Amino acid sequence: MKKRIALLMGLIFVMGFAATACGKTSSGSGDMVYAVEAGSAGEEIAKEKGWNINSVTAQSDALMEVDSGTSDAAIIDLLMAGAMIGEGTSYPDLKYTDELTTEEYGIGCRKGSDLASYINSVLAETYADGTMMEIAEKYGVQEAIIEPEEAEYVKSDDSDVEYIQDKGTLIVGVTNFAPMDYPEGDEWVGFDADMAKIVGEKLGVDVQFVEIDWDNKVFELNAKTLDVIWNGMTLTDEVTSAMECTNAYCRNAQVVVVPADK
Repeated sequence: MKKRIALLMGLIFVMGFAATACGKTSSGSGDMVYAVEAGSAGEEIAKEKGWNINSVTAQSDALMEVDSGTSDAAIIDLLMAGAMIGEGTSYPDLKYTDELTTEEYGIGCRKGSDLASYINSVLAETYADGTMMEIAEKYGVQEAIIEPEEAEYVKSDDSDVEYIQDKGTLIVGVTNFAPMDYPEGDEWVGFDADMAKIVGEKLGVDVQFVEIDWDNKVFELNAKTLDVIWNGMTLTDEVTSAMECTNAYCRNAQVVVVPADK
């Protein structure tokens, strides 16, 4: 699976989504219903195109909708498609067709939080010492990694980092989104999960993963039931205006998933 994800990411990003740029499309029929995660980049794209949508709680639920035939197609992240559909995966009878966008992932904190600055410094440090790429290779996403900008932590007067250290726990909001965050027994693993654990270690605190309703992520951050959203989050204008976001660390795309016999 990991090699398959890396191959998909390498091929698509090296070619620069050539098929999409040339106008390739097989989607958008007025009769089709697209399963999308509520509050996601996929939902935003479908709405922009005027497509019929079925909003669900998570991208994994969108795949279940297509597999069961209750939706005609799904729009999900390419990284999840590489991990979850096709031969040898959870959904061998599904395939992806169109690449609708190119985009970048970032990590979201409360507006004005200095935690974003702290995480930027950890991203830069772990990329420089090879740790980030080692974790990326473990989950097959190395071709999607963006070299982080150089960054130094700048503490704010009302420090979120200090608040997190005082309470002793970094609370990370996630959804079930392989290969970035997913449960394995009693533990959350994945590229994003493992990177969040490194940040927690450097802060000297425990890391608690909380599975969230993606549509409520900003509310939960502001209510301080979460400290950070670290879950393959696309840096849209809406996201960056509502949260304090880190620098981009990973490339992605939104793709259309349909039954393999279509």
